[in-house]
Amino acid sequence: MSAPVSPARAIGLVARREFLTQVAKKSFVISNVIILLAIVGGIVAYSLFSGGDEDRATVGLVGDQSLAAVLVATGDATGTPVDVVPAADEQAARDQVGSGDLDVALIPGTGGSVTAVTESELSSGLRTVIDAAMMQQAQAGALAAQGVDPAELAAATGGAVVTVDALDPPDPEKGQRVALSVAVVVLLYMQIMMFGMYVAMGVVEEKSSRVVELLLSTLRPLQLLWGKVIGIGAVGLVQLTAYGVAGVAAGLATGVLTVTGTALGVLAGTLGWFVLGFAFFAVLYAAAGSMVSRQEDVNATASPLMVLIVIMFFSAFSSVSNPDGTLSNVLSWIPPFSAILMPLRIAAGVASPVQVVVTIALMLAVTAALSVLAAKIYQRSILRIGKVVSWREALGRS
Repeated sequence: MSAPVSPARAIGLVARREFLTQVAKKSFVISNVIILLAIVGGIVAYSLFSGGDEDRATVGLVGDQSLAAVLVATGDATGTPVDVVPAADEQAARDQVGSGDLDVALIPGTGGSVTAVTESELSSGLRTVIDAAMMQQAQAGALAAQGVDPAELAAATGGAVVTVDALDPPDPEKGQRVALSVAVVVLLYMQIMMFGMYVAMGVVEEKSSRVVELLLSTLRPLQLLWGKVIGIGAVGLVQLTAYGVAGVAAGLATGVLTVTGTALGVLAGTLGWFVLGFAFFAVLYAAAGSMVSRQEDVNATASPLMVLIVIMFFSAFSSVSNPDGTLSNVLSWIPPFSAILMPLRIAAGVASPVQVVVTIALMLAVTAALSVLAAKIYQRSILRIGKVVSWREALGRS
């Protein structure tokens, strides 16, 4: 007579079976390869074709090249960087502007003036750079004519600068943080919804085929429930890890992401909160699946869970632009909203360590309590074949 299987081993065997069944499906492998290629390809394409703030105008300079250094220095100082290249003569400069090789060509005139040749119009930023450079060069020439050394004058007046003391300075990483926040919200919404339904559908499939009766001859209902939740959850975690690693690695490699520490922290936080959020909903989805005998009836019992996940998604998405607002601040303390709002707040850099610890503890406590309730529903409903078991019946209420 064989020795009884320990609870931990029983759960492990069920979890292993669920994990291998899911990852061995050809559709699962193909779909994930396509998604990973799309993630990496999309990021690479964005890095190649997106216009950035570092685009530099090309200025052609005919004749004396002394203005070149002034143009470059003025452009860098005003935030409109330029590249200056020499042009052989006026006609060559005009031809280069017409062909698009130059954004503007500067042709010297009389009395220190220049003519700016452009295709259609001169942008305000580039016009400011050229005007300021011309003014600076003219002033330096006038001072030199009066016997004043421009370098000595610059040194004497160099201390007359304006220092900006902003009460609320802008975050240079805000754009990347917002992008990370949006990615986190969408991924968590999809993963929790999809793999929660996988749990419910798996329970119904075993129940409708009567496989569950065979399994329960050797396993306790709670062991079967947690084995299924852990196995399918592990598949979701592996999938989410692959998406996150591919996205962050491609972003850092292409320069789309420069906040390395933040990106890695957000990835780790997202994985951890997925585990908590999935555990919260998976036990309830398993209970919902145990209440029906046909897969087409799952939506009848799982619809309250789906509505709650959708509400979570929209509350998080509306908080992306203001992650430190009242809505995010309040709901992030309340399970299960913590599972999707806390990664968003971590990505935005507004979550304190105390809040992270307390919300994790609250999620664990509520999930533990719900798992006990879900186990009772599962035990009462899993062997009831036929009609849909109502929530009132499953909860043991008349």
